[in-house]
Amino acid sequence: MNDVTNPDMPPVDVELIDIKQLLTMIPHRYPFLLLDRLVDVRKDHSAVGIKNVTMNEPFFQGHFPGHPVMPGVLIVESMAQTAAGLVIATLGPEAGIPVVYFMSIENAKFRKPVTPGDTLRLTLSKDRRRGNVWRFNGVARVDGAVVAEASITAMIMEQVKPV
Repeated sequence: MNDVTNPDMPPVDVELIDIKQLLTMIPHRYPFLLLDRLVDVRKDHSAVGIKNVTMNEPFFQGHFPGHPVMPGVLIVESMAQTAAGLVIATLGPEAGIPVVYFMSIENAKFRKPVTPGDTLRLTLSKDRRRGNVWRFNGVARVDGAVVAEASITAMIMEQVKPV
């Protein structure tokens, strides 16, 4: 199905990657797994990560007591995890679970605070790929309003070996 707002966008390859599938794709685990699912995955193009922000998040104990705000760096990490899911979906299961290392974060902007009860919708689009280095543009939204944006570059390394 093509995006009706942009007929040039490639069709959705995978409509939903749920948490069980996500856990087989990226190595992150509680308390650092910052995604609940991926939707609208367009392999080698874009994906949307969904993060339901709850008061139970461990970072709210100290950021900030009485005024809980999701740290911007964790919003960017959620973007990176979305990008990692897109990479793995693009490379396919034969890639295993490679490690996706941050190389750079550029033009990060934080527009509005993210608080408990919000649902982050993280849209990551591949800007380019050169060998094992991928660059993405990310936009985080809550209820359609942009709350953060950043460009991230990552290097894909060999498969993670279980410890």
